Amino acid sequence: MARRLRLSVVEQSPVRAGGSGADALRETLELAVACEALGYERFWVAEHHDLPGIASTSPEILIGQIAAATSSIRVGSGGVMLTHYSAFKVAENFRMLEALFPGRIDLGLGRAPGGDRRALLALAHPRAPIDVRAYPEQVDDLIGYLGDCLPPGHPFAGLRAGPPTEGMPEVWLLGSGVGSAQLAARRGLPFSFAHFFGNADQGPAIAAHYRSHFRPSASLAEPQLHVAVQVLCAETREEAEWHAASLNVARLQMARNQGGSGILSPEEAAQHVFTPEERHFLAHSGMRATVGDPEQVALELGEIAELYATDQLGIVTICYEFKARLRSYELVAEHCLA
Repeated sequence: MARRLRLSVVEQSPVRAGGSGADALRETLELAVACEALGYERFWVAEHHDLPGIASTSPEILIGQIAAATSSIRVGSGGVMLTHYSAFKVAENFRMLEALFPGRIDLGLGRAPGGDRRALLALAHPRAPIDVRAYPEQVDDLIGYLGDCLPPGHPFAGLRAGPPTEGMPEVWLLGSGVGSAQLAARRGLPFSFAHFFGNADQGPAIAAHYRSHFRPSASLAEPQLHVAVQVLCAETREEAEWHAASLNVARLQMARNQGGSGILSPEEAAQHVFTPEERHFLAHSGMRATVGDPEQVALELGEIAELYATDQLGIVTICYEFKARLRSYELVAEHCLA
């Protein structure tokens, strides 16, 4: 029997060529309102830096705007790149959001830089960047601040991060490798795997590792797995492939940390002449996308869910036209949530 899916949105606020960051952010808000009505459970916003094709740089700000424009969908980060920041300040930001929107806030955490080396240095300046090896300690501190449960011997025990709240944001670890899965398992946290990002071949094994090494925690008794997938759905496969033409060029730009002037139109993307090196990169990068008509997309998403033994999928959709992007989410919901 096909697995019934629970769908969420992983949003990057793509900026189209000729458009503006303000356009992209307004479209994100419109998309969130629409996806709540369609039955999506969560709406997560990403953190990227110095990419002209992506407007989502500050998830904690965007989360508040989305939560205020909606009423029931869970809203969160996909994710905050914790190694750039103080765990105390991140806890303050998300305790504030939890106080304003109780029971609706997710805090997804990642350790990737979210940009190139220059952006990493700028985020830390004038201090040195935080050593990524401190990430597990940062996660522990953050959870301690959020729950007012730092151990007595901790140098900041008793320090309150933000306003008192009845509950706390739901903390997730995000990643595309086994290291993040191991940490999530050891800490008893839910884990979101980036199937679309470049390590999809190893994804099921990483998911199995997470489950087999999971240790129950005060907040989570059993492993909880979410898988983020790239999707573009249209009425016909030909139409879907036409809108998805922009994606390959965008992938090259992002791999080079060059957003250009934004996401190209399908017409402009069709004019791009791929070099042999570019074709090799696209073929071997490990990035995955599900592109097709509703029946094809529903079938493939069902297969991915079975492969990972989960019912939770996060849908990432990037294309030039917002109307086509919104329609993709509508079609996925109609055929996967019925």
